[in-house]
Amino acid sequence: MNKMVKYVMIDILRNKMVLGYTLLLLIVSLSVFSLDDNPSRGTISLLNLILIIVPMVSLLFSTIYVYNSTEFIELLVTQPIKRSNIWTSILAGLMSSLCIAFFVGVGLPVLFFGNSQTGIALIVAGLILTCIFVSLAMLASVSTRDKAKGIGLAILLWFYFTIIYDGIVLFTLFQFSDFPMERPMILFTALNPIDLARIMILLKLDISALMGYTGAVLKDFFGTTWGFGVTLSAMLIWAFVPAWISLRRFKSKDL
Repeated sequence: MNKMVKYVMIDILRNKMVLGYTLLLLIVSLSVFSLDDNPSRGTISLLNLILIIVPMVSLLFSTIYVYNSTEFIELLVTQPIKRSNIWTSILAGLMSSLCIAFFVGVGLPVLFFGNSQTGIALIVAGLILTCIFVSLAMLASVSTRDKAKGIGLAILLWFYFTIIYDGIVLFTLFQFSDFPMERPMILFTALNPIDLARIMILLKLDISALMGYTGAVLKDFFGTTWGFGVTLSAMLIWAFVPAWISLRRFKSKDL
């Protein structure tokens, strides 16, 4: 299994798209911190990048990689190797490689220019988001044999978590504006990993006062050590559950 993980990691880290992704993140991160003397403003600028670019690249690249490796996976299945080891190795290789790319592109500049609790939260959120959307990509790719449908499903998932979900939440809040919705907002936040990452970092910046009473409620829950632990646990669950479902489907899938 370790050999397969190493092979997948080397193969991905040598991929031109991953190298370009790493270089893009590095250039943007260095530019943001070089143009602004305030690390907090630089962190907010990087936050927008992380919440949009990182999920998209993790989803699309992982989905395409799995489909392009179909023949390799079928060859491994014919060998005396457990299917669970094959799928777990590909998953671990993808997660490790894209996390390394993110850490080099964003983590190192943040540690150098804006080494603080906010910077650490930004790095942790980005790494976990990478793992979450790699897991979702594995689930999308094992759900259908058609490459076009799989990539389309991955794009739809990205649209849902970055744009559509927030629209649904805003519509719900508008429809029930006569009722106290501050507490349900905690549940709505937990149902979207991108919102969890956003709240985690914004509360570390201590700008929740700009968010009104809802921001105060979110700060009371997510701003404490216990709340931060709950947020981190919820994000780890988001990373584990899709990976577990994809593994079960792969083990029973007719290749």
